[in-house]
Amino acid sequence: MTLNLCLVGFAHAQSEPRKPDVSRGAVIAAQGTATGAAACALCHAFNGISDGSGAFPRIAAQPAFYLARQLRAFASGDRANAVMSPIAKVLSDDDIADVTAYYAGVKAPYLPLARPAPALIDHGEQLAKVGSAAKDLPACNNCHGPGGTGEPPAIPYLAGQYAQYITFELQMWQRGYRKNSQDTMLRIAGKLDDRDIAALAAYYQQVLGPDQTPALPQDTR
Repeated sequence: MTLNLCLVGFAHAQSEPRKPDVSRGAVIAAQGTATGAAACALCHAFNGISDGSGAFPRIAAQPAFYLARQLRAFASGDRANAVMSPIAKVLSDDDIADVTAYYAGVKAPYLPLARPAPALIDHGEQLAKVGSAAKDLPACNNCHGPGGTGEPPAIPYLAGQYAQYITFELQMWQRGYRKNSQDTMLRIAGKLDDRDIAALAAYYQQVLGPDQTPALPQDTR
């Protein structure tokens, strides 16, 4: 009887999914891994806001499921990136679960950024909220949520994301370097011209949702 209870307990323990270790994720973010993955903080900062240049995205409070899926896409080649692909390939499943849980739980302020031209923001807002009948483009907010605040766990927020990063990723879909979410984003990105992309990037960079950490004062010079 005792043996049977032990076996049942062991089987139950084996079937329980491992919970992400946020503390270990913070260590990976700050120090990297023994397998050779660089510290995430080198590019994304320890609080996930990067440096504001747009070379690297803001990942603070992005859904862990979404972040994990992107890391696996980098590892598999569904997303091509000279920096992220080698890092993702040496991360274990536990590493990914832990570091994405850490960044998903970070609440961080927004960096002060120059405000884009109002006409560009207006065009981006139109595309984001309504889309374009002439180009058969649906509103971006249909998937990314009102104001671009995201639809967890699978759809990332765009509100407050850096314009340069949004621009770059839309161009990556256009050129075929991003193969995840291909059916949706490849089709949409292919219908955008350069002004559309610049406008969407400008709009989403400056808009913040009600549940987001208030932005620092923006530079309006």
